[in-house]
Amino acid sequence: MFTGRVGQILAVGLILLVACVPLPSGTRAPNEEVLANAALLDFFDALHQGDYAAADRLYGGSYETLRDWNPDLDPGDHAALWLAACTRNGLQCLPVRSANLQTQTGNTFIFIVEFSALDGALFVLGPCCGADETEMPPQSTFEYTVTHHNGQFWIMDLPVYVP
Repeated sequence: MFTGRVGQILAVGLILLVACVPLPSGTRAPNEEVLANAALLDFFDALHQGDYAAADRLYGGSYETLRDWNPDLDPGDHAALWLAACTRNGLQCLPVRSANLQTQTGNTFIFIVEFSALDGALFVLGPCCGADETEMPPQSTFEYTVTHHNGQFWIMDLPVYVP
């Protein structure tokens, strides 16, 4: 084993050699999944905490539904639209219990997410609108898309809706 100055030079050379080895084609950088997951968690945490401006900075989906639900609000005031959506329109702005990557294609990540209800129990969306559990089975997992574009991760889907 080399020690002293020769050992340091060899160690630095080995580090540089490993750092320059390209990833196999189609392999994403090791941190992309972690960063996409973190953006998803930050988005739902911001909504749950009432930090609607922070949630807006992470949302890349359409605001059309929120604008339709709230014609009395300025359509460009996204924070106000999120406030209304989470407090009076039926979106469930709950904390994430778990978020697991299901698939990744290019810069698009699909996560399966579970939420905690306000009492800490698993959130379960039951049947609605006159349907029974046979017609509309209870659901506790929800699919969310996160995309990576221009150096930012964007959440593309609205929170769960309960009429």
